[in-house]
Amino acid sequence: MPTTPDGRPLPPPHADERTMLEAWLDFHRATLALKCAGLEDEQLRLSASPSSMTLLGLVQHMAEVERNWFQRVFAGQEVPPVFGADNLDGFALQPDRGLDEATDAWQAETARGRELIADASLDDSGRLPEREAGHVGGPSVSLRWILVHMIEEYARHNGHADLIRERIDGTTGA
Repeated sequence: MPTTPDGRPLPPPHADERTMLEAWLDFHRATLALKCAGLEDEQLRLSASPSSMTLLGLVQHMAEVERNWFQRVFAGQEVPPVFGADNLDGFALQPDRGLDEATDAWQAETARGRELIADASLDDSGRLPEREAGHVGGPSVSLRWILVHMIEEYARHNGHADLIRERIDGTTGA
């Protein structure tokens, strides 16, 4: 598979829908990892005022997002929050949890999500919690919808990561 100069997997210019969706999701996952690369722990905990969002918090958040959409919604599993009941969105930082531990959790959630959807059709559906069903317009969403939403979620947060990283050390782009 071709890669960008910085090593991220390059989505194919022509592919079937499933391959394209999964490739773009993998590209955005790799982009978040790239935004965190080469930084010290204290830098990963810095925010870009006025937001309190941090790169480490984004990694933790995306671990929770992966778990929510693939395990809870798509597979219908009842699993606890990745980083505890007092950190439902994953953004809260703990002094003793650094990037390695957060990345391991995020990678585990990504791998589990891949397992759960490996043999599924894009038309297969997952069930939404009642509170989310009202926002989406119904009690279920297709795997296609989930993959598009995940790409959107990563793309939006990678924009945040761009700004945070630029504020930390001036690194821009990608």
